[in-house]
Amino acid sequence: MPVANHIEKVRERLRRGEFPSEAAVSQGVVLPSLHELGWPVFDTNVVIPEYSVEGRRVDFALCHPVNRRPLIYIEVKKVGISDGADRQLFEYAFLQGVPMAIFTNGQEWNFYLPGEQGRYDERRVYKLDLLERDIEESVYRLERYLQYERVCSGEAMKAARSDYQNVARAREIEATLPKAWKSLLEEPDSLLLELLADKVEDLCGYKPDLDVCSRFITTVMRNHVDVPPQYPTLPRTRNSLLAERIETDDRVRADSECFIMFEGKTYKPGSAIKTMLKLFQLLAEADPGFLDRFAAMKHGSKRKYIARNRLELYPDRPDLANQCSVEIIPGWWMGKNYSKRDIKHIIEMALGIVSPTLRAKIQYEL
Repeated sequence: MPVANHIEKVRERLRRGEFPSEAAVSQGVVLPSLHELGWPVFDTNVVIPEYSVEGRRVDFALCHPVNRRPLIYIEVKKVGISDGADRQLFEYAFLQGVPMAIFTNGQEWNFYLPGEQGRYDERRVYKLDLLERDIEESVYRLERYLQYERVCSGEAMKAARSDYQNVARAREIEATLPKAWKSLLEEPDSLLLELLADKVEDLCGYKPDLDVCSRFITTVMRNHVDVPPQYPTLPRTRNSLLAERIETDDRVRADSECFIMFEGKTYKPGSAIKTMLKLFQLLAEADPGFLDRFAAMKHGSKRKYIARNRLELYPDRPDLANQCSVEIIPGWWMGKNYSKRDIKHIIEMALGIVSPTLRAKIQYEL
């Protein structure tokens, strides 16, 4: 492989420090590399040195052999110099509408697409360090972006744009992940709470209610600490302090003032989830079409709140479908693993599709 052999020789000379100036980099690295990649380096209509741009000069302009329009600008600095040079080259290429700009000091090759969006440093497609990357990767990148026939045919630009989109996508994902994680913690959905509850059960043998998990996450967010001081390290014994806290919380919740007032009668189911189940039963009895209308609404991103098939309540989790579902009335099932906030949301959805007359008869408290 001629290109691979050339790169190996350049690497050896870089290690020996044989390129002390910009001219040495140009003659010893850039031009030989272009030659190996198929460029007619002795045709000054195609590979133009000291190309003039509005009174300034770019070290090399690589042009199309037919229309002689610049396709790539290359700016050269001596090994170890890079600060500011890429910005200047970027400005040249951007002003002239040149599709690609390359900055190199012989060791590092930075490939830019000036016409794309973002800050100039965000428009870099790839940074190739000949001493850090293996030879195969160096050959692949130089041929992908800089091989003569590929540049002239437009294939090199297509490849560079595709790689740029991947880089931009990865950058956007990286920037958004902290926001998404914070959003999940600030407004945790039931699936996240279930995962936390399952992990607690794995560690200590007791499974907390989702409200306990929700309050834990809220406390973490409020205090900006890994584990709030009121939540001790989770032990692996069944006599853990966390288990005692969960049991105490269950007793408090059972004695809380959850109630439903409907047509002059007061119901105290004993917990938020039981209050929701009782309310759905009352609405189903008073309005025969209620459950069908509610089931047709958009529910969670993956889960259905009620369904005729309990597996729809917990997609891909048949264990939860069996353990955490309850029959509202014969033929209709509802999940019961929800936080109090989720329960309130579901109830308000339900009350929003009943008649005003029926809605006026209902009061509830969680």
